[in-house]
Amino acid sequence: MKITRTRTLVAVSAVALMGLAACNNAEPAAEAPAADAMSADAAATAPTADGTVVAVAQGNPDFTTLVSAVQAAELVDTLNGAGPFTVFAPTNAAFEKIPAADREALMQPAQREQLQGVLTYHVVPGNVNAAALTEQITAGGGSATLTTVEGGTLTARANADGTITLTDENGGAANVVQADVTASNGVIHAIDTVVMPN
Repeated sequence: MKITRTRTLVAVSAVALMGLAACNNAEPAAEAPAADAMSADAAATAPTADGTVVAVAQGNPDFTTLVSAVQAAELVDTLNGAGPFTVFAPTNAAFEKIPAADREALMQPAQREQLQGVLTYHVVPGNVNAAALTEQITAGGGSATLTTVEGGTLTARANADGTITLTDENGGAANVVQADVTASNGVIHAIDTVVMPN
């Protein structure tokens, strides 16, 4: 029963998120920087941007699907708040891994609450940059448990090559492909897969 519910949520979430990308009217203001692995020294080379996490995402063409989803979930005002927020932001390619039918289902107004749950599962309170996350992983003996705004947890682990992998409550994994995109109210880390709450 729990597995069926989780699969349904994943499918519905995926559908909504992909459909929302088509509705996005925001024009990208800047080209997406090349993907960088998350490492302890990533903060020194990471791009810096002005504006909230939402404004920064709107200015990056690699986050158009995410921006559309945030708008559909009515979370723009929340993420424009004081924060600080750490956003593990799925790229457009991450959303494309979700079956189209599932993404379309999640886009429906009736699924707004589920979409909000999926999106807030990608947000951690506070400003957790790459160096701070690496320190938490080291202090945790190889892993760090992050409590999300949604209320669930993500487990972060460092890989031998210096990259960071997040594991969701269902065993799904996402890799940080770019770290420390700073905003006025937090930091964004781009990830290659949408993580899902239980």
